[in-house]
Amino acid sequence: MTSFQSLAALSLAALLLGAGMPALAGEGHDHGDAAPAATGKALPRFAAVSETFELVGVLDGKQVTLYLDRFADNAPVRGAQIELEIAGAKLKAQAHGDDAYEVVLKEAPKPGVLPITATVTAGSEVDLLAGELDLHEAVHADEPAHEHSWKEYAGWAAGGLVALAVLAFGARRLMSDRQVRAGGAA
Repeated sequence: MTSFQSLAALSLAALLLGAGMPALAGEGHDHGDAAPAATGKALPRFAAVSETFELVGVLDGKQVTLYLDRFADNAPVRGAQIELEIAGAKLKAQAHGDDAYEVVLKEAPKPGVLPITATVTAGSEVDLLAGELDLHEAVHADEPAHEHSWKEYAGWAAGGLVALAVLAFGARRLMSDRQVRAGGAA
C-alpha cells in the first residue's frame, strides 16, 4: 500500500471513530453527566392584545395571574380594573403586588380550548380584549427523558470499527487484484 493510501485509510478511520465516540473532556472542562433539568413546570398561558393594552394570563391550578401592559411601550398598567370572562364565568381581578392582578377560579379548568374575554378600564380608557387558553392533558409527564449510557456509545464505536475493518479488507483485496492483473498483462 502506498503512503497516500495509508494516509487515506487512517483519515477514514479517524473520521469514523470520531463520529462514533462522544467528546471526552478533561477534569474541569466537562459539563456534567446529565443535561440540566427544568426547575419548574411550564404553566399554561394566554395572551390578549388590542391597540392599547396587552394582557397575559398564567394559569396555576385555580389561580390566574394577569400581567397588563401598554401596547405602545410595554409599560405596566397599575390601578386598572379587569373583568375576566373565562368559559362563561365572570370574575373581577384583584391587584396582586405592583405589576400583577389575580383571579381565583371556583375550580381548575378541564383540558380543552377556553375562550377568554377581558374588559380593561384604566382611567378614562376602556378596552375589550379576547384570547384563548389552550389546555392539554399531561402526556408522558412522569416518564424520565432517555439518556445515553456508555454501553450505547461503545456499541456504536464497535460498529464503526467493524465497518472500518470491512472497508480496509475490501480495499486490500481490490489493490491485490489490480496488482495481479497488472503483473499478468506484462
